[in-house]
Amino acid sequence: MAEDNSYESHPDDLSDIRASVRALCEQFPGEYWRVLDRERAYPTAFVEALTTAGFLAALIPEEFGGSGLTLRAAAAIMEEVHAAGCNGAACHAQMYTMGTVLRHGSAAQKAKYLPAIARGELRLQAFGVTEPTSGTDTLALRTTAVREGNDYVINGQKIWTSRAEHSDLMLLLARTTPRDQVKKRTEGLSVFLVDMHEAKSSGGSGLSIKPIRTMMNHATTEVFFDGLRVPAENLIGEEGQGFRYIISGMNAERVLIGAECIGDAKWFIEKASAYARERVLFGRPIGQNQGVQFPIAKAYAQMRAAELMVQEAARLYAAGKDCGAEANMAKMLAADASWAAADMCVQTHGGFGFAEEFDIERKFRETRLYQVAPISTNMILSYLAEHVLGLPRSY
Repeated sequence: MAEDNSYESHPDDLSDIRASVRALCEQFPGEYWRVLDRERAYPTAFVEALTTAGFLAALIPEEFGGSGLTLRAAAAIMEEVHAAGCNGAACHAQMYTMGTVLRHGSAAQKAKYLPAIARGELRLQAFGVTEPTSGTDTLALRTTAVREGNDYVINGQKIWTSRAEHSDLMLLLARTTPRDQVKKRTEGLSVFLVDMHEAKSSGGSGLSIKPIRTMMNHATTEVFFDGLRVPAENLIGEEGQGFRYIISGMNAERVLIGAECIGDAKWFIEKASAYARERVLFGRPIGQNQGVQFPIAKAYAQMRAAELMVQEAARLYAAGKDCGAEANMAKMLAADASWAAADMCVQTHGGFGFAEEFDIERKFRETRLYQVAPISTNMILSYLAEHVLGLPRSY
């Protein structure tokens, strides 16, 4: 039997989509990303190419001009982007915010916004949830939305709101009922679709954005709301039920981020394997040494295990089933796998792993983020302990 040296394993009948994404990504090689990384610039050309090809409209139903694909397909798209050495962080929010809009938005909201998003005329890239004082304690957020006539008036601050400078729309979570006036701690929060393009066009009245420079090129920001008026018709679903609505979007986010981490891990493993086969020291390829090959093999095994969990979470989500535990485990295991593969890849390359031209140090920095966000590893473990294992709540 002939030996198969390929570790590509895609039992998901999405090979055509994967091939198309790979072909598109070939137009954006390492040098493209290196230049952007040095300048901390947004990959406009890359995002426009994904939009034109229809990949960012993957989850939008065909009736609204999208592709009508499942989360499994969306995950495959984002995995291939990262496996090709690119970075989907510049645009992935347009996929995971769709869950909230599609499942809980009104017919009028979908008809108004989804076709324009599918055509690329509007970008839905910003997700306003985290705040400086509350962090992952979402129920403690302080941004308020007070009803005044036909509008809600928004006041407060969000942080780590990525892509706000490059997005036309924001999915915003704000408090519409004070905490001391709700029966359940999960009530009193509402979701709004904020037209930032309109606010920016009117001179930024009520809205200001401050970029945050980070260790990777992530286009993240602080957003300040000072009396920003949002039409009441932009409220998604029922007032006070917003936390429940964004949970579905957060599960989709975890699956997609997990898929990106799997792509990163595959990129690191392929990079390390190729180098270990070609690099000759002391008269032999370094990959012949178990001290080099064992960490690569272990990273591969870890990646494959995480990949199966990502696929399972995506399957459950697409079937409309509860996948909170699976989505969280998928994100955590995939982030662990990508970080382990990144560390292994640097170690395999030695000094060359730190050289900009190899792209490893850039991808190393980028994939480190997912140990922390979205949702840190410790929060996932707390979730599993309480909701799966029945242990006492720890916070």
